[in-house]
Amino acid sequence: MLDLRPVGYVIGLLVAVLGIAMILPMLVDLAEGRGHWPIFAECAVITVLTGGAIALSCANGVREGLTIQQTFLLTTGVWLALPVFGALPFFFGATEARFVDAFFEAMSGLTTTGSTVLSGLENLPKGLLLWRGILQWLGGIGIIVVAMVFLPELRVGGMQIFRTESFDTFGKILPRATEIASRISVIYVALTMICALAYLLAGMNAFDATVHAMTTIATGGFANYDASFGAFAPAVSYVATVFMLLAALPFVRFVQLSAGTARPLLQDTQIHAFLATALVIVVLIAGWNIWQQNAVNEGAIRVALFNS
Repeated sequence: MLDLRPVGYVIGLLVAVLGIAMILPMLVDLAEGRGHWPIFAECAVITVLTGGAIALSCANGVREGLTIQQTFLLTTGVWLALPVFGALPFFFGATEARFVDAFFEAMSGLTTTGSTVLSGLENLPKGLLLWRGILQWLGGIGIIVVAMVFLPELRVGGMQIFRTESFDTFGKILPRATEIASRISVIYVALTMICALAYLLAGMNAFDATVHAMTTIATGGFANYDASFGAFAPAVSYVATVFMLLAALPFVRFVQLSAGTARPLLQDTQIHAFLATALVIVVLIAGWNIWQQNAVNEGAIRVALFNS
């Protein structure tokens, strides 16, 4: 019989961590002074207590690692449980969304789909806008990678969990999975910080730069305005294009590059195909824009780069 306790233990811990993450938008709402911070406080308490209770109730089942069946169940369970609790601030907050819409927004964020059911984004409390960015940023790094932090407690080597996610190890030169996960996390955070700085230099304010850096590196597309990047100066679109391309590359290659091995990154055929495809699409869209406008201009090229 399949023992669900190890799976429930990890899911409970991740739910509790998600609740702790709600403190950040709560503090932003508190600083903004619009009186929306109690919503995040209540949602954080509900999420942390529920996640903690699940983890504690399953802790006695933590023994010698996860089976393949438990690993697949963990992957599925994480992507179902976290959007339920991630939806609470949308359901109880200023959006007054139905739960199905709140769940859709949270799922869209965590899966980095980027679709939204919300409108009038610029009028929402900053805490909710930050929460959308956090959900997408966490989804971008992969909840399963975050789960690797807790897997050592289960004495799991970890490589089986990479079989359930889209990780290609490109040979045997990589260390064990927990070290891969930690290095990916460092690279992900570093890219986010560099992207935020680039957005600041391109003219964004600090809040917009932070949220949009999260959603850019996640390659998700959530924005703080209904007009999306159309609300900003043209330079911002160029920054977004560069970092979307970088974030779309396999992060395992960045891990190998940080270890002093550039060959896999340079010789990866999927990277070559990806960049070649992007270039062809850019040329086609730019050519179409120029033909429609009957003139060569910067805007046609910028729109082609950004939308490709």
